[in-house]
Amino acid sequence: MFEFDQYLGFLSFLTILTIGFWLMIFLLTFVIPYWLTGALLEWLKERKEAKKAELQE
Repeated sequence: MFEFDQYLGFLSFLTILTIGFWLMIFLLTFVIPYWLTGALLEWLKERKEAKKAELQE
């Protein structure tokens, strides 16, 4: 069947695959939406400040 070094290679392959899978899940469900929300709020704040400065002129 498997020799010991093949078994270790298979386990390391499964470990790397699993880590990559959970990293993608984490990035797609938390990091990217957090980043986009922050960028949107910052953009809205800049627009509001620019509009306020425009009205004061």
